[in-house]
Amino acid sequence: MKLEELSLLFDYYAEMLTEKQRICFDLYYNQDLSLGEIAQEVGISRQGVHDSLSRAEATLRAMEEKTGAVARDVRCRRAAKRIVQAAGTLLHSADPETVRLAGEILTAAQTMEE
Repeated sequence: MKLEELSLLFDYYAEMLTEKQRICFDLYYNQDLSLGEIAQEVGISRQGVHDSLSRAEATLRAMEEKTGAVARDVRCRRAAKRIVQAAGTLLHSADPETVRLAGEILTAAQTMEE
């Protein structure tokens, strides 16, 4: 699994991890520390860090498999971008009602992106 995907899963499901798993994950993936550096920081062995990261990744994947929240959010964000693009095109239409509706769609889609 790519770093970007794991980071997104962590953003959604970090609270499902133990405190040690959250710390190890953050230090390894977000702060780019080595296993040895994390071991010193946390006070456990390198193997302990590795095991903690493995369990954290498994937990994050399992949560996504069960809930699908990240995949759903990604699909919604992509759809919102397409809506923004389509509404922008419609804003150049000559029909005033089409322009008004496109403006409403554009506003709603931009709110979804945030």
